[in-house]
Amino acid sequence: MADKKKSIIPTIILSIISIIWIYPIVMILFNSLKVESAITTSGVFQFPTSETWNGIQNFIASVTQMDFLKSFWYSLVISVMSVVLILLCCSMCAWYIVRVNGLLSKVLYYLCVFSMVVPFQMVMFTLAKTADTLKLNNPYTICIVYLGFGAGLAVFMFTGFVKGSPLEIEEAAMIDGCSPLQVFFKILIPILKPTIISTAILELMWVWNDYLLPTLVLDIKKYKTIPMAIQYFRGSYGHVHMGPMMASIMIDIIPIIVVYLVCQKYIIEGVVAGAVKG
Repeated sequence: MADKKKSIIPTIILSIISIIWIYPIVMILFNSLKVESAITTSGVFQFPTSETWNGIQNFIASVTQMDFLKSFWYSLVISVMSVVLILLCCSMCAWYIVRVNGLLSKVLYYLCVFSMVVPFQMVMFTLAKTADTLKLNNPYTICIVYLGFGAGLAVFMFTGFVKGSPLEIEEAAMIDGCSPLQVFFKILIPILKPTIISTAILELMWVWNDYLLPTLVLDIKKYKTIPMAIQYFRGSYGHVHMGPMMASIMIDIIPIIVVYLVCQKYIIEGVVAGAVKG
């Protein structure tokens, strides 16, 4: 009985924190269903009523005004290509770091970890110039830029998990005639599944919602991701079309929330495994 009473207090505290975090998303959803006048006045914090209800009109306006399909395609291409490249390159890098365990591999590991603490503002102007020079300023090559910024976290997580992976299994596979690539893809990748999924979700959430990096690197006259397109609901003289903007934000966050809810158990398993075994 005493243990149950002790667990009630943390449950209540965490529930309150959860409500506080969810509240802004709920308010965005409610405001995306209201008429413009109800969003720009004190009624912004009120539930939709029969007088303020606008149905799906804001969503229709959002899709038609910001060229949603093209922006969605660019966001999808950038996110998928970036995440796949990060997972492939960083898992191989982590495998090399752990199994070689030499001076070069240790230096490489600490450089990757150090990249996580370097502020983006320190490199963003140089990055924009370099991306233009190397022709990385389109949705199909910007994934290389994301690889550089996402490698730190991915290598850190993969390294922690590979350290706990039995070396004997890989040695047995090589004795049976497997090449290093066959060992990696047929032996190590299935073992890394929880960390691969958790890392993929974390990187996907970052890339999908990122606004600053695409704005700096991409040619904004040709390419706009969904976060970039949302900003174009700002009209002249500072006017903001709040209804379609709220609807656009909901369209942007719904896919990533669904993916996160489906894969959340793998995220917890992967993060805990990488932290403990590292």
